[in-house]
Amino acid sequence: MKQSKLNAPHPRSTAGFAQPAGCGGAKQCFAKPRLRPLPGAGLLVGSLRSIIVGRSRARFALICLLTSLASSLALAGVKIEHWIAPSGAKVYFVETGVLPILDVQLDFAAGSVFAPEAKAGLAGLTQGLLEAGAADLDEEHIAGRLVDIGARLGGGVDSDRASVSLRTLSSRPERESALDLLRTVLSAPTFPQSVLEREKGRTIASIREAETRPDAIAAKRFAAAIYPGHPYGVSPTVDSVAAVSREDLVEFHRRHYGARGAIVSIIGDVSRAEAEAIAQRLTEALPPGGAELVPPPVTKPQRGTIKIAHPAAQSHVHIGLPAIRRSDADYFPLLVGNYTLGGGGFVSRLMKEVREKRGYAYSVYSYIAPRKLEGPFEIGLQTKREQVGDALKVVDEVLTGYIAQGPTPKELAAAKKNLVDGFALRMDSNAKLLGYLSAIGFYGLPLTYLDDFPAKVKAVTAEQIKAAFARHVKAENLVTVVVAAD
Repeated sequence: MKQSKLNAPHPRSTAGFAQPAGCGGAKQCFAKPRLRPLPGAGLLVGSLRSIIVGRSRARFALICLLTSLASSLALAGVKIEHWIAPSGAKVYFVETGVLPILDVQLDFAAGSVFAPEAKAGLAGLTQGLLEAGAADLDEEHIAGRLVDIGARLGGGVDSDRASVSLRTLSSRPERESALDLLRTVLSAPTFPQSVLEREKGRTIASIREAETRPDAIAAKRFAAAIYPGHPYGVSPTVDSVAAVSREDLVEFHRRHYGARGAIVSIIGDVSRAEAEAIAQRLTEALPPGGAELVPPPVTKPQRGTIKIAHPAAQSHVHIGLPAIRRSDADYFPLLVGNYTLGGGGFVSRLMKEVREKRGYAYSVYSYIAPRKLEGPFEIGLQTKREQVGDALKVVDEVLTGYIAQGPTPKELAAAKKNLVDGFALRMDSNAKLLGYLSAIGFYGLPLTYLDDFPAKVKAVTAEQIKAAFARHVKAENLVTVVVAAD
């Protein structure tokens, strides 16, 4: 998909809906939607009535403006409705009439974990080329129709899932045109050979460029090291991307973009009856399969250190292991505990010990990124080559001490306050809520998750944090990767 950020003091921090940054391997993220320009911004003058009855593109630009102005309207007490469509798709729906907008997202078990290693990159190319041609439309016609109706398509791919999203006006003419286009893109992609070759070339160029950067090298080697022999640890290579054929895309779409495996998230100014019709309309023409697709089991790595030569002045350090599934009961203790350890920015222990007291790094962080299976726990920093050993020693002391002692009462209270007080701001728009809806559906979380979140966080104890870290962050499984090591 080219795939969602609760508390994020560090760009790669996650509270369960975001995946770590990167593209193509175990360290992937839902990339930002490929937003198309919203024309008509210059038409936002004159009377409101003339704008509303004007061209669709101007109306949608107005709606985007209203969306930003309405961001202060927190969606507290969200009512999530759920049902199974006749096609077999799982549907999650929130009705809200605050703005005349409809947001729809479809998620599939079509992430990079399902691509064979010899053709790593297949998942991203499949999702990325959905808009390249569908039925009798080429990519220019698809782009033109989106502009004409003032809608936009987005989406992304991470390790577990692929998504396709749509934002459109909820008024019937625009909504119907946009939904027709989305249905066509999802169910009848043509994967033009010429576009595939172009995108393969771009991807290969990007891989070659990344192979020169210490940060990208470190991320790729770290994923491979903590997931030995597992698809979560596989990243696309020049050879694997070059090996992908159009037939591979067609087959991957047929197998993974099936109706019975689809998660349909809908939020906006439509009724339950309209939402039911929308979900069925979008999924009835999809291939019938897609259900019960799960990655192979994860094997924990053995403790070790990998040093990689590079001429960079700064050493790039990653420390971690596969830690937790999104469905694990220890999620909340790890979430709250990680805030104190390294997820809370300047208030975290790692930042205080590594940066403030010793000046070993400008930034140091830790995060958890739960997935369908055990997602990574990671500590990361950059430091001068000559002091990397000292920095690693401090990190080890902080982590060992934290696992043994847990947070202090003051640290625990601060972590809870930050997570609870900031929660409303992380769901104060339709777009943000759509991310939660899709994650609730894909990971099988309770429909009451949003309502339960504050209480779950407040209920976490220091003993639970210590026990959760002891279970999931074991020293014998910690892997350290250092790029630009002496």
